[in-house]
Amino acid sequence: MINSESRVECTLQQPLENKSERLSFQARHIGPSSNDIQQMLEVLGYTSLDELINKTVPQGIRLSRPLKLPEAQTEYAALVTLKEIASKNQVFRSFIGTGYYDCITPPVIQRNILENPGWYTAYTPYQPEIAQGRLEALLNFQTMIIDLTGLEIANASLLDEATAAAEAMSMSYGVCKSKANSYFVSQDCHPQTIDVLQTRANPLGIKIVVGDHQTFDFSEPIFGAILQYPATDGKIYDYRAFVEKAHAEGALVTVAADPLSLTLLTPPGEFGADIAIGSTQRFGIPLGYGGPHAAYFATKEEYKRQVPGRIVGVSKDAGGKPALRLALQTREQHIRREKATSNICTAQVLLAVMAGMYAVYHGPSGLRKIAANVHQLTVMLAFGLKQLGYSISNESFFDTLRVNLGERSLEEILAGCEAQRINIRIFDTSSVGLSLDETTTVKDLIVLWKIFALGNDLPFTPEDLASPPLPLSPSLPLPRTTSYLSHPIFNSYHSETELLRYLHRLETKDLSLTTSMIPLGSCTMKLNATSEMMPVSWAEFGKIHPFAPQSQTRGYQILFQQLEEWLGEITGFAGISLQPNAGSQGEYAGLLVIRRYHESRGEGHRNVCLIPQSAHGTNPASAVMCGMRVVAVACDSEGNVDLDDLKAKAEKHGQELSALMVTYPSTHGVFEEQIQEICAVIHANGGQVYMDGANMNAQVGLCRPGDIGADVCHLNLHKTFCIPHGGGGPGMGPIGVASHLVPFLPGHVVVGHGKENQYLVPSAQFSVPNSQRVGAVSAAPWGSASILVISWMYIAMMGTVGLTEATKVAILNANYIARRLESYYPVLYKGKNNLVAHECILDLRSLKKSASIEIDDIAKRLMDYGFHAPTVSWPVAGTIMVEPTESESQEELDRFCDALIAIRQEIAEIESGKMDIQDNVLKNAPHTAESLIVGEWKHPYSREQAAYPAPWTREHKFWPSVGRIDAAFGDRNFVCSCLPMDAY
Repeated sequence: MINSESRVECTLQQPLENKSERLSFQARHIGPSSNDIQQMLEVLGYTSLDELINKTVPQGIRLSRPLKLPEAQTEYAALVTLKEIASKNQVFRSFIGTGYYDCITPPVIQRNILENPGWYTAYTPYQPEIAQGRLEALLNFQTMIIDLTGLEIANASLLDEATAAAEAMSMSYGVCKSKANSYFVSQDCHPQTIDVLQTRANPLGIKIVVGDHQTFDFSEPIFGAILQYPATDGKIYDYRAFVEKAHAEGALVTVAADPLSLTLLTPPGEFGADIAIGSTQRFGIPLGYGGPHAAYFATKEEYKRQVPGRIVGVSKDAGGKPALRLALQTREQHIRREKATSNICTAQVLLAVMAGMYAVYHGPSGLRKIAANVHQLTVMLAFGLKQLGYSISNESFFDTLRVNLGERSLEEILAGCEAQRINIRIFDTSSVGLSLDETTTVKDLIVLWKIFALGNDLPFTPEDLASPPLPLSPSLPLPRTTSYLSHPIFNSYHSETELLRYLHRLETKDLSLTTSMIPLGSCTMKLNATSEMMPVSWAEFGKIHPFAPQSQTRGYQILFQQLEEWLGEITGFAGISLQPNAGSQGEYAGLLVIRRYHESRGEGHRNVCLIPQSAHGTNPASAVMCGMRVVAVACDSEGNVDLDDLKAKAEKHGQELSALMVTYPSTHGVFEEQIQEICAVIHANGGQVYMDGANMNAQVGLCRPGDIGADVCHLNLHKTFCIPHGGGGPGMGPIGVASHLVPFLPGHVVVGHGKENQYLVPSAQFSVPNSQRVGAVSAAPWGSASILVISWMYIAMMGTVGLTEATKVAILNANYIARRLESYYPVLYKGKNNLVAHECILDLRSLKKSASIEIDDIAKRLMDYGFHAPTVSWPVAGTIMVEPTESESQEELDRFCDALIAIRQEIAEIESGKMDIQDNVLKNAPHTAESLIVGEWKHPYSREQAAYPAPWTREHKFWPSVGRIDAAFGDRNFVCSCLPMDAY
């Protein structure tokens, strides 16, 4: 007899045992059905997918066995498994501080931005006409930072506070007119910031001077300095005298400032700071065990062309309407290459949007109220601790206290914290730190007082301390006297109804993967599955401080261990570091590892880095940041590395050769047949091979960088492994290394606080003595840890078969597009058997001569068809690079091809003289709804042809909100903060 529980169990198990395609995540992730795949293969002239792959991927590098990964799980099963792992994390109340705070993410922002694919699946706003929503949100963010810091310009965010500090140091080094090479770092900066600064300074020959700003006498010439405000132990210093002395010596001063404190404190710009940096994490962004969080960078307008990262600027469209776009494009690294001062090519857009909207939602008075409440509670806490007989090191503070324990036992205090599930900061055996935040209540203070009372009754009540209200002074010196966030945008959307509608209005201005495919070459805009995204919002992952004791983060440690093992198996490498929190950081970290390896062998003089001319622009920028000298290697007529030129330069620089940076498949979208020989040439001359993993989506399950001959490879988890691009960030760029390089993977000075040693102890990543390691490259030990769950879910649900099939279909889709379009637009580079890898380059250069059509004309006209343009004019000017990924269906691929074919026919009408060479649908694209209905229509083509050029546009039309933008006008009239409301 079967009872009811057994019947339920049998019902649930039966579909899993059948393993039907309906339950397979692989079938959800890969766009084309089996019938579609067969049809596309017929177009290409192949009978099977394996036959196509055998003709595409060189046999000499093919994997001889399947990947050894766990069997694929269904979405439901993977979520259950991950929930079990997450349950091993313990969510304590953290009062650790050091730049990380618990906070409240307004639900309207969490649901409608963080968890909304309309926001998180968009790409970097390189086509600004269809990105006006997030550009406006980023302009809000920049305005917020400008107002809070009191400086003139701000960028659209950086990766984290520590790396922003490193960018400030590099910028200061570049613009300072003195010949000094020393940089003063206040000992009161956060420890992870000092660690990252030391890492960044070493290869550049910069000397870091860590000291007390109060006693530093400037006898040693410096080009710059960085100060923490408030200090890492909470003390508020008056830095005006130091800034004056630094300026007298010709040095630039950077202030790392907590933005919430700036609602109450004098902003850095008002006491002379040249640069302000910091983190906006506490503006509604979950702790996430370290990230992702949006850092900020503000400075004086005179340095606008030296600012790292991106700046959103105001310009106008073809009709004179205000419009936004990325400003000062000449700073982009793919243009400046080895002359770049920074390798940053991304931002933390999604998190910057959230932080900016947090300020929009609360407004200036709301932010001040939050800050005042935090400060008032800190005053109460300090007063109570004094009543208990403790002394406070810092009599001036905002939200952080350094508490001297006197004769009391640290172990006893920590035992009380453990019992109450609380984390505090340990400075040393005689003092601890307490940092309060937006979520702190009087109940929390009572718990803390009882812990510090060591079991004794409290000699006071909270009411004794709160009534009458305690004064904010002298604990809060340097009060702010200037206004901030006065723009209407920060004073209009304080009800949820109004903010919801504002967010939706912005969302509808942006083309994302919710609209259509985004075929950007090298950017891999594939499905970001809902099941992959859901765990990011789980409290077990989101509410953990990055420096919480390891005993509380067992779930994260299991996640890291499994992900490292899986990525190691996929790449063929012996060791993985998850710390780099962007692809650019991965490049940088990988080259640092190579540099440290050479130094360990007494060959620190090896500093030449060979880089093919076709490489990503971040490659030479990263090499220069690592103290290397870039030597370019030519490419042949087929787009491959010129082997003869490589051999000649490797031999010429044999004694100084450090590394080769090579992308595989090549930047031109081809599997180079000679890749193993290329690696062998470098090794024969004493160098190491760094493989840029941007194109890893063409390798997974078919070949492995470690087997090919690479020594290091970074992985863009926001490309191949499904972390969404988030409108231009977040990202993750872990590195894999061969066994001889494992000892040199990045370390981190701070890992745990609490009963355990606060210095380097935990998992396999940090098992090697710190003396051999590269220093920290990111603020948190595991980078943006909370979004690693996305890649874990992807691999767990796809398994060996699914991942390999995805790679094969990505290659199929690219070749299908190339074949369908090659008679209309020549495919610039192909491999041995007339095939491309996972992307193809279409040559549009002849159209300028035949029809006066520029590549931008085609990119903008694609918007009228409802598509984002492929990557334009890179890696070859006058071309577009198309990458469809495996997630797009045959129907979507055909729609995209049909659009480009139709555009080619529109160009033919210009070539034949049927259509005017200047007044045509391409030159006037994109067409907005307003341009079609307002004013007289004087064009030689119809409104219908402009607006509805294809059948599908009648079913669903995506309307650009502005016409073609005049970027040059915006650069001539540089504005990077919000315009008056009537301008909108």
